Amino acid sequence: MKLSIKGLALASAILWGVAMLGTGLANLGWSNYGQQFLQTMASVYPGYHATTRSVAEVIVGTLYGFVDGLIAGAVFAWLYNQFARTAA
Repeated sequence: MKLSIKGLALASAILWGVAMLGTGLANLGWSNYGQQFLQTMASVYPGYHATTRSVAEVIVGTLYGFVDGLIAGAVFAWLYNQFARTAA
């Protein structure tokens, strides 16, 4: 079985982007919601600041999540296809 690199990349990008968006928006409403998660993401994504609670930061985090998910999904699908080919 071969995975679609584009399909998995887009699915991962949407899922991770929505996860960052949802957590960021919930954090705007409830200041403690997802705070540890957002601080962890701030340590990974340069330019994203979890301590500054604003719509702009939510957008930045969502964009980082989308790009990160896109790259991770593409790499995962590509690696899977490489290993599946050598195993067959």
